[in-house]
Amino acid sequence: MTEFQKLLNAENSDLYDVLAYIAFNSNILERKDRAERAKIYLNNYDLKQQEFLNFVLNQYVKQGVDELDETKIGDLLVLKYHAIADAKKELGDIATIRNTFIGFQIYLYDKRVAI
Repeated sequence: MTEFQKLLNAENSDLYDVLAYIAFNSNILERKDRAERAKIYLNNYDLKQQEFLNFVLNQYVKQGVDELDETKIGDLLVLKYHAIADAKKELGDIATIRNTFIGFQIYLYDKRVAI
């Protein structure tokens, strides 16, 4: 699939977009555009959560969709806050952080955003 990304000059896009293009002739969105479109939903979160989600979106744009994997939460928290304990002080307990991290991702692929 990465060869298709290269062929379509879509290295800065998700495989989701490449597959949607192949299957449905959909537009290929770059991650930065997908992230910008999803940012309209940040106002559903408090300011500290918005700051964290913006950080996550920037990592997603730079590094790719793997940054959205649930297993990356700990790494992202340490990268942003330097320690899990500091992240918990800012964002709440781990369950709340996880729900925020995962819950926001639906907006990246929401049809209103994806089109």
